[in-house]
Amino acid sequence: MDTAAAQRMANELDLDLVEVAPLERPPVVKLMDYSKFKYEQAIKAKEAKRKQSLVVLKEMKMRPKIDSHDYETKKGHVERFLRQGHKVKVTIMFRGREMAHTELGRRLLERLATDISELAQVDSPARQDGRNMIAVFSPRKSAITAPRSAHQAGRAAPGQGRGSAAPGGQEPARSTAPPADQATTRTAPVSAP
Repeated sequence: MDTAAAQRMANELDLDLVEVAPLERPPVVKLMDYSKFKYEQAIKAKEAKRKQSLVVLKEMKMRPKIDSHDYETKKGHVERFLRQGHKVKVTIMFRGREMAHTELGRRLLERLATDISELAQVDSPARQDGRNMIAVFSPRKSAITAPRSAHQAGRAAPGQGRGSAAPGGQEPARSTAPPADQATTRTAPVSAP
């Protein structure tokens, strides 16, 4: 069909003549409502963007001579990141003579990997990168919980939290005296002669 006839047909039907395949000979066109088509494309793009999940790489840094309590605290942070669906990069930093004992850092990363094995899988095993040793962990599908929004995390449920308010809108009076059944002892500072 020639272009003028196609344009007349589109005008009669109150539609647009949209070129679909411009490189074909002759070019292929389609009769459609172009503004409606663009609107539907924008809606589909918005839906796709809403459904996509953004993977963030969190980093946790440790030293090879970390104390057991500090290790447990950092392991807790790593577990929290994994439950939220983030990848975690764990970096062991070596300084000075610690570079002669990189096996301590490797053992620490292996210990962490076994401790969080039900939550995470190892994306990249421990590897030396200059003065740092790095391992990357990604969450398992079964370990991911729904992340709480910042709005929900910041407020407590009604009637809970740091003391509930009295009916008049004021805080109830609190006694600072110890309970009657507990005896209090005071010690005076002793000065050396």
